[in-house]
Order: sequence, then structure tokens, then C-alpha cells
Amino acid sequence: MGQRSSSPVEDGPLESRQLYITDITFESTERVTDHWVPRNLKELWVSGFSSSDDVSFPLFRVSPVRWEVKRFIQLPGDTDVLEFTVKCNQGADVGFLRLDLERMRYNEMQHIQRLRQKTEMGGADIPLTMSWNGRKTGIRELIDVATLLYNRGFERLLAFQKNGGNSELTDAIRLLQDAVDLTPQGNASLPVRLNSLGIVLTWHFQRTGNLCDISQAIEVHHKAVKLTAREHSDLPSCLSNLGNSLAHRFGHTGELPDIVQAISCQERAIELTPLGSATLPAQLNNLGGSLTHCFERTGELSSISQAIHVRKRAVELTAQGHENLPLYLSNLGTSLTCRFKRTGNIADITQSVSEHEKAIELTPHGHTDLPSRLNSLGLARTLRFERTGEFADIIQAISELKEAVELCPQGHPSLASYLTDLGGSFTHRFERMGELTDIADAISARQKAVELTPQNHNAMHLRLGNLGNSLTRRFEQTGELSDIIQAIQSHKQALECTPDSHTTLPAHLDDLGGSFTDHFEKTGELTDIADAISVRRRAVDLTPQNHSGLPIRLTNLGSSLTRRFERTGELADIAEAIIVRRRAVELTPEGHADLPGYLNSLGTSLTRSFERTGDATHNADAISSWKKAVDLSPQGHASQPAYSNNLAFAFHHRYVILSGNIEDLEEALSCCRTAASATVGSPKTKLLAAKHWAHALILHRPNSPEILLCFDTMLRLVSLIAGLEQTVRGRYAQLESTSGLALKAAAAACAMDRPVKALEWLEQGRCLVWTQLNNLRTPLDNLRAHDEALARCIEDTAKLLENAGSSRGQPHGTMSLAQSISLEDEARAQLRLARKWDDLLKRARAMPGFESFLMPLQCSNIMQHLPESGPIVVINMDVRRCDALALLAGLDEPLHIPLPEFSVEKATKYRALLNSQLRIHNLRVREVGVNASTDGEPTPRGIRLASAGNRCGDSAVHRVLRRLWEEVVKPILDALGYSKIDRTTGHVLPRIWWCPTGVLTFLPLHAAGIYQGPDAECIFDYAVSSYTPTVSAITDRVKNDSSIDTKASGLFLTSQPNAPGASSIPGTTKEVQSISERAKNNGIRVQKFVGDEMSVDACLEHMQKFSCIHLACHGSQNAAEPLQSRFLFHQGSLELGTILKSNLKNADLAFLSACQTSTGEEKLSDEAVHLAAGMLAAGYRRVVGTMWSIGDQPAQTVATTFYDYLFARREAKSDAAFDGALSAYALHHAVQQLRLSLDDSEHSFLTWIPFVHFGL
Repeated sequence: MGQRSSSPVEDGPLESRQLYITDITFESTERVTDHWVPRNLKELWVSGFSSSDDVSFPLFRVSPVRWEVKRFIQLPGDTDVLEFTVKCNQGADVGFLRLDLERMRYNEMQHIQRLRQKTEMGGADIPLTMSWNGRKTGIRELIDVATLLYNRGFERLLAFQKNGGNSELTDAIRLLQDAVDLTPQGNASLPVRLNSLGIVLTWHFQRTGNLCDISQAIEVHHKAVKLTAREHSDLPSCLSNLGNSLAHRFGHTGELPDIVQAISCQERAIELTPLGSATLPAQLNNLGGSLTHCFERTGELSSISQAIHVRKRAVELTAQGHENLPLYLSNLGTSLTCRFKRTGNIADITQSVSEHEKAIELTPHGHTDLPSRLNSLGLARTLRFERTGEFADIIQAISELKEAVELCPQGHPSLASYLTDLGGSFTHRFERMGELTDIADAISARQKAVELTPQNHNAMHLRLGNLGNSLTRRFEQTGELSDIIQAIQSHKQALECTPDSHTTLPAHLDDLGGSFTDHFEKTGELTDIADAISVRRRAVDLTPQNHSGLPIRLTNLGSSLTRRFERTGELADIAEAIIVRRRAVELTPEGHADLPGYLNSLGTSLTRSFERTGDATHNADAISSWKKAVDLSPQGHASQPAYSNNLAFAFHHRYVILSGNIEDLEEALSCCRTAASATVGSPKTKLLAAKHWAHALILHRPNSPEILLCFDTMLRLVSLIAGLEQTVRGRYAQLESTSGLALKAAAAACAMDRPVKALEWLEQGRCLVWTQLNNLRTPLDNLRAHDEALARCIEDTAKLLENAGSSRGQPHGTMSLAQSISLEDEARAQLRLARKWDDLLKRARAMPGFESFLMPLQCSNIMQHLPESGPIVVINMDVRRCDALALLAGLDEPLHIPLPEFSVEKATKYRALLNSQLRIHNLRVREVGVNASTDGEPTPRGIRLASAGNRCGDSAVHRVLRRLWEEVVKPILDALGYSKIDRTTGHVLPRIWWCPTGVLTFLPLHAAGIYQGPDAECIFDYAVSSYTPTVSAITDRVKNDSSIDTKASGLFLTSQPNAPGASSIPGTTKEVQSISERAKNNGIRVQKFVGDEMSVDACLEHMQKFSCIHLACHGSQNAAEPLQSRFLFHQGSLELGTILKSNLKNADLAFLSACQTSTGEEKLSDEAVHLAAGMLAAGYRRVVGTMWSIGDQPAQTVATTFYDYLFARREAKSDAAFDGALSAYALHHAVQQLRLSLDDSEHSFLTWIPFVHFGL
């Protein structure tokens, strides 16, 4: 069934009087109930006309059960029956009616002037009634009505031009369409009316993007041209308007025949227009637009040059003050911008900015074209910024582009284009300044642009490509893998909808190659870099030799070749990279904004070649290229740190390998210092420079005071790359690349005998995420006393940031665009919160007495709040040296204890030995199957029982514990003056808090000792051991020690023996039952739940009501998402992130009777990524956890003995209060009892060692 856009009136016979049906309505008569769903009827189709085509009329809903046809239908004189069919939104027929025209004519013969009829439609899926009026009209009356309708339509057209209202435009279309329908064939007014109708349909298309509008516009313009005599003065106007409509459709579909025909029509219009005609400027302007579109599609320079020529003529022929002058100026600027993109001629873009500025000056505020003109000016300024680097241009461009978006009505088809261009300007400013808010805003704008663009739109490939570029830029700064995956997906989609002959194809190929290259650098997949080189070669091959984009594509091809050379060592790759990058530099004019970047890239390839071949000329050329890049880059450019660091690299290479000239070393250090200390640029780039700076100083000047400045700078940058604007997962991903930097800094400080600085750096650079969380939860009582409003604002922002960091989802490949936009909006909101947090901290620190508010603590502050019962011992592990820093109450600074017999190499070896035994005994498996004990009962809790054999006097575990004792623990105890204490004397052992770093965090310092032979001794004979992830985790608790609400004092226990997907641990039920009974017998407030008796939410409620908790269940750690580490319950999982959000103001003791709750993550050894540290962060003062899997029976034994110790030493009280103040001693006692009950086999040692105590 083909739709016909014309009315039957136009083709019917010219009679003295015509019969019409009007006021057509459809009404559903079905019963409306509470569950009734409104129907969606779309259109009425009418068949039976003498022509072969059927005619459709849109249906307009006027109530939930009523629809109207806004048009009238002329009844043909040569047909007896018309068939009416109603269709729904899905295109299905929902009802039909046969109209008897013979009967209607009979009524006409009876001189009935108005006929009314109402009838039910047959075959309807719903009860539907059609009603209408019949009307008989004479030809003269018909023409008068058509004229009246046309005049009214033209008035609405003029009102739309003035006000821009959608209703005015739709009214104009309806009235003009009716006027055309009522105008008889051959009437002299018909071409004019068709022309006007075509214009308003084109305008409506510009608003809606509906292809039906523009197709109908082209059809009526074709008719107008066909009906207009060659010599008629209106023909040029008709031809020009037809060309405009064709050009608009081309802009949407990209069909080349449309733009070719448009140019032909417009050139013919100009030929027929006499010089001096008032319409000539408009026709020249329109032709210029079509030529510009043609150039964008084909790349033919002659097209854009001709476009500029005719548009200049249009401006010259238009009088000052003419209402169309701003339009012609703006369009001339647009064509100049297009040519600049191709040629890079600075004169073109400068003139473009000037023409756009003039256009805006002449455009009144509120004019419908103002957004478009602001957008064009902003785009021209952005391009000039790219070329010249003039920062004022990009600032002004963003302002203008923002205004364009704000002024553009929602639903306007140009809004997507404006958003894309705004995103481009944000991206360019990000590349200059490195500010994450800019790239977040860019991605958000470009995602929304893609969402607003119809799938078949000609600009879709451009918008997808632009979105991919912005995602790639952010990945290059943050390293977030999901960004580069989405970027590759966007670029691939862009290529899929780009015609093979399109001029943007090389750019899309190049961009995809860039994303492949970045993905390769993240994953190391060789197929990625091979694909990158392949598509980038094709991009270069498809780019014309004189194209302004050729240098960047050559440089980028060189980048991919260089990356592959770095991986494979294939000399042909680096040789080709140098060739193409030299050519890029040669093709780029002096003064071009991209030249420093091309020089920098060339320097990189030359240096890689020098490293492999030793060719000194390549090193000299690299230094020359990088020097020039540094000199040419504008002051304040985000790339300056990278250029300076690369230059430092070349100087250092020459110093070490070739010259030994001290001046080269001085230059290298100076460039590193400049790069690391820069106020602009990516924190990751500056951190790389700081690492280089530190390496050079340690290697050549290990005692230089400059080392202190270097590491201060480095650790400040570490905190920036893992800032609060990122999710917890994102922060940990960033910190993987910084692991060990704080340890390296502390080792340098110890080498210079600066233990104070070593302690400060270790506290500043380790456990960064937990420190951030602690800062967000810091009590603000002192600040509140000085500025209550500021304290409240900080508290509110902290809560929002904490929630944002842990709750935001992660993008994935199957996510819809709408979901991606939602996530991006969340990311931008978190970024704004992080900036607000920084601003609030600045305000607080500006107040007297709060200068160091939430800043890394100075040593003097740390030493003020140490526990009286024993020292905190920080052990620093670095490849250069190992040292202990003992912090004792009453001292002003740490006691420095060098550990010359210990090393990272030894610690790594000991860990490997211990791990091998854990694997042998199946104690590294978090979830293993249930095994039977000797009595046939299932007993293991994530552990397989081993035989009691292996009593080898020098087994692996014994060797590890002996070496830790001799090389680490005993030297520290000796330096502290600790002596062995005879347990029989009743003397209380002192406490000692171990704060290990690096690989030492995975070794059991609390079990170090010699357990066999006459010289047997161990840490148990000297002190009670606890652990802490940082010093501040203890000092904060000492400083803020407050009494627990007596109403919350008590013990809450739960066992979860049969969690879904985990092995059965039936002993947990016996464990909590036994402890619960003991607690009740001691008059302690206690509550117990087993398995299905308790939900996850109920557990949280009880954790808030009880100061102490005992969780006997499976635990699951998530190193990638630490806040998703969880305890497994029958009715779900209790995640750490959920616990952290709870208000646990009375939290005291958490006994985690689960497996591996204090096992860290190797890549993040200094971030304490485990459940025990997480429970400390949640507010618990002390936590009992395990280093590896534990047996069901030993777990019960340790737990019951632990509580027996606490209950027995509980002060006599009349109430049911209970706390864990003696928990470290209780665990020490319980483990000691278990140890003494076992033999000295490896399995026995691995049974009691894993139990550890954290906190006070």
C-alpha cells in the first residue's frame, strides 16, 4: 500500500460543486475499568480512488478514547465505494469501513447541504465508531476557502519565524496543506502555495529530523517547479527551495545524488535570476551551503572554494541592516571553517571567527538562529585554539557552545550537533589542562548527542567517533579499562556507518587505531597492536597528500609501530616509525599548535632506536626534537610535563651511556624537577617524572637533600591519581602502579638517617583508600565549635562521597547507551563532589588553628597519641634496605632500627616457602569441598586435614619462622630492650603492634621463633602481638577513645553453616551455641542467630545494637572491589561496603571466625585490602581474623577459649556490659593453648598460626 502525499482534490475532475467529508472522528466504546490500557491508533488509510495509490491521514488523540482527522476528504465522482482502514502504532489493522458514495450522491440530489453519519467499523479488534459530516461546496467557494486558509497559514509561518514556537509551525503546515488540497489544478496560485508548503515542511524537518517531512517537502517543491513556467519570475525561487530541501535530506542520509541535484537546481536558479534581484543573495547563499556539503562528502577542494566564493558574493550583495545579513555572514564563516579543516590555512579560520562574530552582533537575542550561530562561532574558536594554542579561544568557545546548548529547545534536531561540538571543546581544554571535570563533561555531552541522533542519520558516524575520542582521552589519564573498551566499540560502530568513499573514513580508521594501541598498552595483546597498525596504515593511504590531517595520521602510525617495537624488538618497526614521524614534522608549518607534539613523538621513536642500536646520532636527534618541543609548547600547556620528562630521559641516557658529562646529569635532574612540579598536566605524567627524578637522585646523589623534595612531590602526586572523584575500584587500580613508592621514599630517608621523614612518608603513602575513608568519617567537634555551618557541609559532602565511591556501577560491553549516560552522570556528580570537598578543606584550613585539617600528620602529631602498653613497630621493606621504626610513648621521634640481615629477596623466598606448604595442605583454597574426619563427621572450614606427620626438625615452616625471628623480630626486641618473661611468674606481657609493609605483610611475624632444640624461644615469650595496617589506625583510636553506650554493650553472634554455593561448616553452630551459653552464664547481654533465623538486614540491625560481634561463617574477599568483600549468609551476603555505610558508633570487637579474613592482595600489599582492615575502617576498635583457611574444630577451640579468657577477667559488674579491651591477650592465650595441645608438625603449626589480632 503506497502512501500518496497529495490530496485527491488535486487530481479529481473539475466540477461545479464538490462533495467532501469533514470532522472525521473515531471513538472507542469499550468499557473503561481500573485495569484498562489506552489504545494507540496512528492513522487512517483510504482506498478506492481512481488513482492506484491509497491515501493516509494521521490520527490525533483528543481524549483517551477519541481520535480526530484534522483534514477533509474530497469524494471522487467516478468511484462508488471508498474503504477506510484504521491502523495502530504497530501498523496492524484494527478496523475498517466501506463508504457507499452512491447513496451519498443521492442525498446530495435531495439538496441536503450537510450530511452527518455515525457507524460502527467492522472487523475491529476494539469496539470503534466512526462519525463524519458531509459537505457540498462550489468551485468559487472552494477557491475562496483555499485563499483564506493560505493567508492564515502564511500568518502562522511569519509568527513562527518571529517566535520559533512548535505549535505555530504545525499550524502553518496544516493550514497550508489544506490550502493546497483545496486549490484546483491549473489555478495560478497553486505553485506559490506548494512552494510555501515545501518551505514549512523543510523547517519542520529541521526541528524534528523526521524524514517524511523532508521527503514530502521535496515532492511538493518538485510539483511547484513543474507547474511554474520557465519565464515566470517565481521559478528561480522554486528551484532554489527545491535545492535547499534536497540539501537538507542529504545532510540526514548522505545520499550523494541528493546533493548533486541540489547544486544543479540552485545553479539553474542563479542563472535565471537577474543581477540586482533581491533574491540573488539568498540563492547564492543556498548554493554555497550545498557546495559545502558536497565538499564534506567528497573532499573536492574546488567545491569548498566555489562555496566560499558564492557566499562572499551573497554578503557583498546584501545591504547593511538587511535581516538576512547575519545568516549569510555565519554561513560564510562555516564554509571558511570547512576549508581550514582541510588545508590548515590560519587565514581561513581567522576570517571565519571574524564573520561569525559579525553575524552574532547583528542577531537579536531570542532569535531562533542564535543558537546555531553561537555554535558555529564556538566551533571556529575551538579549531583556532587547536592551531594556535591560544588559551583564550578555548575558554570563549566553551562559553559560546554552552550558550548554544542552553538556548536550543529540547527536541530540536540540531541539539545533538551542538552537544557534540561542546564535548569537543571540553576535550580540547582537557588535553591542554588535564582537568578531569572537562573530560567527564565532554563524554556526557557526546553520549547525549549520540542518544539524540536517529540510527540512520548521516552524522551518526561523526558523533560516535567523537564520543570514542573523548573516552580514549580519559582512559589515557585514568587507565580505566572500561573507557577504552567503550571507545573501541564506538569507533567500530562509526566505521560501520561510514560510506567507503566518505572523506571522514581515514579519520575514523586512525581513531580506531589509537584505541587499539591504548588497549594493547593496558593488556599486552599483540593482536591489538597489529590491528592498530593495519587500520592506521590504511588511514594514511586514504589521506590526500595535501590534506592537513596527514601529519597527525603519520605520527599516530609511528606511535603504533613504536609500541610494537617496544614489545617485539623488531627493528623494521622502529625504523619505519622514525621515517613516518620525520615526515609528519616536515609537513607541519612553523607555528602550528600540533608541531610540539609531533616533535615529541619523533623524539620517543629516536630514543627507542638508540636504546636498541646504540646509535648516538639518534640520541642527539631525540634531544634536539624534545628541546624544540619544550620551547614551542605554550606556557601552561598540559603536555609540557611530558615533554620535559622525555627530554630528561634523553639527557640521562646520554650521561649514563655516552658522555658521563655532569652537565647532562644536571639537565636531566632539572627537567625532571620541572615536569614533576608543574602546575598543569596529568598527575600520572608528573608522577612518572617524579619517579625518574627519584631514580636519578638515588643512583647518582643518594645523600642529596633534593631527595626530600622529590619524594614529597611524588607522594603528593600519588594521592592525586587516586582521588575521591574515582570509585574505590578505580582508586585501587591506579594504586597498583604506585605500589612500593612510599617504601622507596622511607628507605631513602632511613639511608639519610631521617626516621621522622620516613615515618611521615609511610603514613602518607600507604593504605590510601582506608585513610580517605577515615578522613570522610573524622569527628568534627572542634571545627563545629568554630564554624557549625562549615562542619555540617563537610559532613554532608563526606557522606555523599563515601556512598558515591562505593555504590557506582561499572560500564560493560552489553550496557545500553542510556545506562552508560546514567553512569557518566553519576561519575560527573562524584567529580563535582570531590571538587567541592577540596574547596571545603581549603576553607577549613584557612581558619586559625585548622591549618593542617585532614592533612597527612606530622611525626610530632603521630607521637602524641601512642598506646602506653607497648610500641608500634613499622617495618619498611625496600630492595635497597630494610629498617624498623619503633614508636614508643614518651619519645619525640621513632627509634630507628636497621635490619641489615633482612631483605626483600629473603622475604619473597620465605613467602614462597610458606605458600608452597599452604598449597600442599590445601590452605590457600578459599572454598574447598567437605572432607570427613576420623569419626565420619564433616569438619573442615575451608580446610582439608593433613596427617600429623612431617615432624622434620628443619621443615619449611620452621625455617621461615626461625629466619623471621633471627633476622627481624629478635633484633627489634633487643633494640627495644625486651627480655623473655617466665609465664609462671604471673608478669603481664607487654603489647607490640606490628605494622609490616610490602611482602612482609604476608608473613606471620606474630609467630616468629625457634620452636625446637635447646635454644627454643619465640615472640610468645616476649610480648602479645597485634597488627595494624597503619600507625594512625591505632593512634586515632587512642586519641578518640570514648566509652561505649551501656545500652549497646554486649555480644551478638551468628553462625551460617550452609551458605549457598559454599562448603558446609557445621562446627560454627556448636561454636556460637557454646559461646552464647557461656556469655549468659556470666550475665552478659547476648543474642544468637543460626542460619535462616536471620536475614542480612537483621544482622546489620543487631550490629548497631551490640558493641561486639562474632561472625562464624564463610568469608569472601574481593581484591578488585574491596568494598564487595563479604560474609556469606543463608539469605544472602553481607558486604563490607554495606557495613561501612552503617552507623556503628558503638563498635568495639569483631571476631571473624572465617577463612583468610586478613589475607591481603599481592599487587596492593600496602593497601591492606582485606576484611579485617575493612572492619577497622568500619569503626571496630579491635578485630580477630585469619591469615589463611582454618579448621572447623581448631576454630571452635580458639573461639571458646578466647571468650572464656575475657569472661573470666571481666570486672564484677551488676549490669550486662562487655567489651574487648583484653582481646589481644585473650587471643594470645587461646592460640598458645591450641599450640601447646598440638605436636610440632608442619600441619600443627599451620593450624594455630593463622589467628591474628588487629587494632587496640
